[in-house]
Amino acid sequence: MLDIILIFKTIFLGIVEGLTEFLPISSTGHLIVCADIIKFNTEITTLFEIVIQLGAILAVVWLYRTKILNLITTAFKDKKSFDFIINLFIAFVPASVVGFFFHGIIKHYLFNPITVSFALILGGYAIIYIENKKLQVKTQEAYDITKKSALIVGLAQILSLIPGVSRAGATIMGGVCSGLSRKAAAEFSFFLAIPIMFAATLYDLYKSSSILNFDSCIIIAVGFVSAFISAIIVIKWFIKYISVNNFKLFGWYRILFGALLLGFYYFKG
Repeated sequence: MLDIILIFKTIFLGIVEGLTEFLPISSTGHLIVCADIIKFNTEITTLFEIVIQLGAILAVVWLYRTKILNLITTAFKDKKSFDFIINLFIAFVPASVVGFFFHGIIKHYLFNPITVSFALILGGYAIIYIENKKLQVKTQEAYDITKKSALIVGLAQILSLIPGVSRAGATIMGGVCSGLSRKAAAEFSFFLAIPIMFAATLYDLYKSSSILNFDSCIIIAVGFVSAFISAIIVIKWFIKYISVNNFKLFGWYRILFGALLLGFYYFKG
């Protein structure tokens, strides 16, 4: 029988995932730290942290279902739709290739609170630095992204393989640096999350299939649902927020949170 405390921990981590997946503050980093603090230590912890991200990604699929359906149905009829899919593929490839070859090494050596803390702080400074440069906006809508910008976003996404960097943070700021508006960079990041997280989830499920059982599937399912619901709320808020604000708030949050974590784990011993 499943432990009720474990179920509450699962719901909590699912909410953390949904709240942080699409903000430039690192969902993986928050999951690692929160799981450590609440002592969510099971044989499927790492798998859980990857798979529940799919719940958050499905929130994007639901909210952008009309655009996604339009992309699929017009891919071979409309040049703009076809070009957008090609640009998603261009941005998808770099991190996928690097992740495939270094997946085990990254998990073994970098999935820890100290790495997360430093990545949060450095990423925060990077966001503030980029925002202070006040870069020229050349592309207002995600659909109009160029192949060059897509490649820059894809290369930036490689950095997100380091826990604490943030996939959303890397891709959004990569987009901003390449001339995308904040809204366009965020929406392209949302769409890009769909193939990259589906691939990562299926790969992890395949690699960890031997440790899955009824109880672990229930744990993952509960986290999945709570991530889906909380992500829907956050995505709607985030798009409204960045329409009139920059990303500096998230940069300062990362620095503060990362510093607090370093202090916590230093005194924890």
